[in-house]
Amino acid sequence: MGRLVAAGACSHILMSPAGVEERARGIVAGIRELGRRLVARQPDLVVVVSSDHMFNVNMSLQAPFCVGVADEYVPFGDMDIPREPRPGHRAFAEAFVAQAARRGFDLAKAEELHPDHGVALPMMLIDPGRTLPIVPVLININMEPVPGPARCHALGGVLRETIDTLRPAGERVAVLATGGLSHWLNIPRHGEVSRSFDQEVLGSFVRGHPEPLTRMTPEEIVEQGGNGGLEIVNWLFMAGAAPGWTGDIVYYHEMPEWFTGMGGLELREAA
Repeated sequence: MGRLVAAGACSHILMSPAGVEERARGIVAGIRELGRRLVARQPDLVVVVSSDHMFNVNMSLQAPFCVGVADEYVPFGDMDIPREPRPGHRAFAEAFVAQAARRGFDLAKAEELHPDHGVALPMMLIDPGRTLPIVPVLININMEPVPGPARCHALGGVLRETIDTLRPAGERVAVLATGGLSHWLNIPRHGEVSRSFDQEVLGSFVRGHPEPLTRMTPEEIVEQGGNGGLEIVNWLFMAGAAPGWTGDIVYYHEMPEWFTGMGGLELREAA
């Protein structure tokens, strides 16, 4: 059996630091610190769960969940991210898709996936040498109906089953959720950030009790945290793979200049 050795989450956008230099430095340092902690656990691969920003999963085919099953991923290149290949982990991805099917989740598979900034930007800071294989998992928050919080959390539990029961002895896995926190984009309240929503979300995860978030509807999340706040379903997937884990907030900054509440956290298994 394999072992989940690390779990964390972070926002996945960086914008101009002009006028917000100190906070911008804190965000970059926070993502790097989260990465340092994850890498210190010596994972053999990282499952990165994110939304896609209409680069891979768009209006032409609206799959709720998509898993990369390739040996290598070349970033899409948005936000000037270098199009430098990063290794994948096909065997793990295929095992996860198969276990999900047994548990009633039909996941789309992508042999040709070019991760956008949701996956590529955090990994660029966390693993700049591109040595850690990744398994991208995309949750489609742009479709209607949006995959619900409880279902995303449950799918994270299937990931944990995959690690615990189907993977080789000694395999070490990290799971990283990206996206959020609060942001309203191109809808009423565009550009707002909700510190209260962000603190509630962060606190729920680090206390090891995300269940209240799983009971929220997508509409309630949008009302309290914006349409971009829907990306907390990625964090719920991560928490579903790490039930009962607690941790700490690595960084948090309100960034209305970037239209986003920016935060990151690490979870750890109880001793």
